[in-house]
Amino acid sequence: MIDSYMNLFDLSGKTAIVTGGGGIIGKHFASGLADAGANVAIVDVDINEAQKVANNINQKYGDRAIALHCDITLEDSVSELIQNVINEFGEINILHNNAAGKSNDLDTFFADFEDYSLEQWKEIMNVNLNGMFIMAKLVGKQMKLQKKGGSIIQTASIYGIMGPDQRIYEGSYYLDRQINSPAVYSASKAGVVGLTKYLATYWAKEGIRVNSITPGGVESGQNKTFKKNYSNRIPLGRMAKAEEMVGALIYLASDASSYVTGHNLIVDGGLNAW
Repeated sequence: MIDSYMNLFDLSGKTAIVTGGGGIIGKHFASGLADAGANVAIVDVDINEAQKVANNINQKYGDRAIALHCDITLEDSVSELIQNVINEFGEINILHNNAAGKSNDLDTFFADFEDYSLEQWKEIMNVNLNGMFIMAKLVGKQMKLQKKGGSIIQTASIYGIMGPDQRIYEGSYYLDRQINSPAVYSASKAGVVGLTKYLATYWAKEGIRVNSITPGGVESGQNKTFKKNYSNRIPLGRMAKAEEMVGALIYLASDASSYVTGHNLIVDGGLNAW
């Protein structure tokens, strides 16, 4: 008999890795896991941003966060990361496979599909899908060695399960530049959902649960035109706030979802229902 159902969400004594932990949503994911009681390794290629998140967590929740640099597209870098986490916290119980690629050339990233560069396609795929594969592979191997099960949560996207409505990008800007949603993003995020379902069945016998979170559009610097166009497509009538993704992560990371694996939890204000 369960004494308290709320205790199912408690992550005390657990250790979590959050890749892309210095990002707009990643910092909320890392903070949410720490608030639920977990030790958290905040992983990012931008160590300065990761350190800011770690400092904030340690100040707010006690010393339970470390910042670590890692290039998730390199197996040696990921292996070193895992060893550092083990050295600091003893084991790994939760992986939030969250990092996604950012192009250094936005003109190339937002190019029309007919003119899209294969090099740019490979660059984004390398982080969004290859990096997910490497992280899941090596952390999953560590979880198997520990023989305690674990929870892996991978961040997908609404555009990994449905096509973007191109009309919302007319007159839409993000941080003062016109934007769209390129096909490589959709293809890579669809791959995340497929990888999640595969690993859920592959590692089920090990007690390792694998699920994905699919966020809808999060407000983060888009212009008024984009916000209006996007919100008009959402039953709840608005874009998401970054912190509204955290509850889904804590649920999937914790024993509250102990019988949930292979699931893609969509947090999109109802977009996919229309």
